[in-house]
Amino acid sequence: MREIATAESVTALGRVAGKVLVAGSHGGVIAACLGARAGAHALILNDAGVGKDGAGIAGLSWLESFGIAAASVSCTSARIGDGGDMLGRGIISHANAIASIAGVRAGQTCRDAAERLRGAPVARSRPQECGEGRYRLLTSRPEVWGLDSVGKLEPQDAGRVLVIGSHGALHGGRPESALGVDARGAVFHDAGVGADSAGISRLAPLDRRAIPAATVDFRSARIGDCRSMWESGVISHLNDAAMRSGARRGESVREFAERFVQRSETGATR
Repeated sequence: MREIATAESVTALGRVAGKVLVAGSHGGVIAACLGARAGAHALILNDAGVGKDGAGIAGLSWLESFGIAAASVSCTSARIGDGGDMLGRGIISHANAIASIAGVRAGQTCRDAAERLRGAPVARSRPQECGEGRYRLLTSRPEVWGLDSVGKLEPQDAGRVLVIGSHGALHGGRPESALGVDARGAVFHDAGVGADSAGISRLAPLDRRAIPAATVDFRSARIGDCRSMWESGVISHLNDAAMRSGARRGESVREFAERFVQRSETGATR
């Protein structure tokens, strides 16, 4: 029988090839691609509230094109960023056609769905590229950079203002996973907030590090897409450090970022 594996995030996977993977990442294309490239037999991800343009589950239909079974759990049923919690109490919200053939349906428990996915068809092919990017959004002091995934973080991002397409959840609830550098400011996606307010759980640990941080409303911008957040994102939650800077709910991501920079010129360069 195929094993069932859990992970906090598809950005940090162990040996999951041939296994049914229940990962705490959102169900967008980038996360789905990373799980598929790691060789997972089938995937269950978090629907992140589904959100703008259905981005929180866009990876399910994308995986279908490779013959890979995939499903999502409702963000209100289990914590995003915590595959173990999803397996323990998650409820299925969506399934692609291949997962449906294996017997996965909305309303099932995640554990039941994972058991059924052991018998899902083997993938026809695997993706070669995942397409997540890094973009300089403002040339300023400090610079503003967009990252489609927290997995694109680099050491030189310390001191920059970062717009990150990943959910605002701690991985497995661990405070040290909030952000790998000391940024000047940071914006994440609230992923529908969800169970135990997990989708905004990075904010408090970043406040303790004196890093102003916020999330965007899941309905205002696509998860996994920093440029969508930059173009249309609306701030939904902030930590105290951000509020002390004057940032407020309802302002745009651009307005939030510009509080922390002395702009010299604007641009959007990959």
